[in-house]
Amino acid sequence: MKVKLKSNANVTYSCNYHIVWCPKYRRSVLIKGVDIRLKAILQEVCTEFNAELLEMEVMPDHVHVLVGVDPQFGIAKLIRYLKGRSSRLLRQEFPWLKSRLPTLWTNSYFVATVGGAPLSVVKQYIENQKNV
Repeated sequence: MKVKLKSNANVTYSCNYHIVWCPKYRRSVLIKGVDIRLKAILQEVCTEFNAELLEMEVMPDHVHVLVGVDPQFGIAKLIRYLKGRSSRLLRQEFPWLKSRLPTLWTNSYFVATVGGAPLSVVKQYIENQKNV
């Protein structure tokens, strides 16, 4: 499989990450339309910051995202925008989230580079999350 390279004015890169994060207390609140809206928000944020959203799956109590990011922008910065904007918008649009949780997301997250595994394998893993 050929590696797909991207570039900006200064750097040629291939930086893909698997990210997982959870709602506070791992509550199963990503349901009843919240999951659909969350997917739209994550896509909007990635588009805005020129990150490539390769795959995502929203489970009731956690989120999986496979994303390609410019190394000069940085994965930590992208995660901050993904979690921050989604928390703000979801809590505005679904008021019942405010009564269930003091904040939507935990402060922590998991991130791993996926350079070692073929992207197709990681994509398939994320796609099959709901089947497990």
